[in-house]
Amino acid sequence: MLGFQPTDDQQTLVESVRRFATRELRGGARDADEKSALPAEVTSKGWELALLPASLPEAYGGFGERSAVTGALFAEELGWGDLSAALALMAPALVALPVLLAGSDAQKEQLLPAFCGDGFTPGSAAVVEPHYDWDPRALRTRAARDGDGYVLDGVKCNVPWAAESEWMLVHADLEGRAQGFLLRRGSAGLTVKEREQNLGLRACPLYAVELHGCRVPASDRLGGEAGADLGALLDASRVAMSALAVGVARGAYEYALQYAKGRKAFGEAIAQRQAIAFMLAEMATDIEAARLLCWEAAWAVDQGLPATREAALAKAFGDDMVLQVTDRAVQILGGHGYIRDYPVEMWLRNGRGFAVMEGLAIV
Repeated sequence: MLGFQPTDDQQTLVESVRRFATRELRGGARDADEKSALPAEVTSKGWELALLPASLPEAYGGFGERSAVTGALFAEELGWGDLSAALALMAPALVALPVLLAGSDAQKEQLLPAFCGDGFTPGSAAVVEPHYDWDPRALRTRAARDGDGYVLDGVKCNVPWAAESEWMLVHADLEGRAQGFLLRRGSAGLTVKEREQNLGLRACPLYAVELHGCRVPASDRLGGEAGADLGALLDASRVAMSALAVGVARGAYEYALQYAKGRKAFGEAIAQRQAIAFMLAEMATDIEAARLLCWEAAWAVDQGLPATREAALAKAFGDDMVLQVTDRAVQILGGHGYIRDYPVEMWLRNGRGFAVMEGLAIV
């Protein structure tokens, strides 16, 4: 039997995150984009929602159980508020959840309590590589065994909080197999470059990272000496990114809908014009379809079923959908859509980035 009704706990969480997104993210997103910086209160108040501690066991300082479906629900709300802030707030999970799902007992005991404190604790993952044919399952960043540890060499980009995080999870190829390695801030051979300047996500702290002969103790290989299969982590990441895409698109659609209802031309609201009405209907349909693909993949992840196909479909459709919906929002606003007085151009710039974003969030 299939069900689409959130539990009472999930509904309460969604409502809490929606209030936060409305009060703290939506109104300040434009200013943060212009200044290329998130206000400190965004991370502090966002951390008070306890989204990550609610996914971690009590044994490590948390108070809940990880659920990809629940993560997809709150990720959509954060994406609706502001994508830059959403990625920044969800970044600590890039370390904590891989350690929870695939880390050794020692790694869990060492790292997870740090993400259950009262204050925001940045976390980071270096996944994306600056190559047009980049593939998360065929990485150019290499790891080689060297004595009692490993040596990493490669270049990464779009690494959130790289300069601020105490721990960073680096994805690298080890003998033809993608593996994760936990690096401390300041590790020899690890260089965090200047903050990246992108078309969108201007308020999210993203950096390029270089690894040159960077040594990692064997104990800091994700999963310990045996390593870990990163496929499940990639699936969970694609669920998160598809949920964020739904949130961004939903925000753009709702704004365009209200504008079309209020904008009058030749004596009637432009929403009454067939071309605009059909465009809005297609936007709504695509958003609903993307949400269902996301939920299906998240459900498969929670059930422990193979989810690679479902997650890939959700991510691919979400990438196209959010770009098309945000572009149509700009079209509906006409000339107003192209000027910075209205937020739709920012959402279009952020939406464009989903096609090149991989591994920037996880649920």
